[in-house]
Amino acid sequence: MAYCKTEQDDWLLAHLKYLLFIFNFFFWVGGAAVMAVGIWTLVEKSGYLSILASSTFPASAYILIFAGALVVTTGFLGFGAIIREQKGCLSMYFCLLLVIFLVELVAGVLAHVYYQRLSDELRQHLNSTLTEHYGQPRAAEITASVDRLQQDFKCCGSNSSADWQHSTYILSREAQGRRVPDSCCKTVVARCGQRAHPSNIYKVEGGCMAKLEQFLADHLLLMGAVGIGVACLQICGMVLTCCLHRRLQQHFY
Repeated sequence: MAYCKTEQDDWLLAHLKYLLFIFNFFFWVGGAAVMAVGIWTLVEKSGYLSILASSTFPASAYILIFAGALVVTTGFLGFGAIIREQKGCLSMYFCLLLVIFLVELVAGVLAHVYYQRLSDELRQHLNSTLTEHYGQPRAAEITASVDRLQQDFKCCGSNSSADWQHSTYILSREAQGRRVPDSCCKTVVARCGQRAHPSNIYKVEGGCMAKLEQFLADHLLLMGAVGIGVACLQICGMVLTCCLHRRLQQHFY
């Protein structure tokens, strides 16, 4: 009878190890995905960062990279703990999973709270950036960011192309008769901004503000979806780790 019980315990222990190993693999992949999203945000979308008055958006990318790196490191620790069946490593693995879960929970709440604040700051800052800083000698980075924004999102002006009528650059001699910057044109050629006709420039309802807000919302949605997926894996992992830790105690004592 005792032999059957030992055999059953060994079978259950082996299956718990396999389940935790499979979970840990997906957890590790999820961590790599989180880190990849953070790096993609900084590398691919860095051209828009100088337009944003708030540091919330770039900070979120750095948090994603840090969290992803921590998840990947924890995943390696999990593989070692499962293979070696060390209770101490399993306890540390569980604690790290709990810490990462709490960090993600706090980050999710802060993202929800700061999103509206970021949107309000963006509305106030974007129009002043276009009218006061675009095309100025000491604002080359901002000029390049606005040009890239208008070309990538196929828009013109903060709320409409009419916003450029009050721009310091458009009112200056450097504009050379342009009514909008050349980056507003559907086909960019030298001085194409002199003709502000819908057939020549982008006329989008809501302007670049609406496009940029949608971009931020979509990006936060992507971050949230990846975060929720990893969080669900963590909950499963914590349950499996507890079960495996308990079985190891029963097995050896």
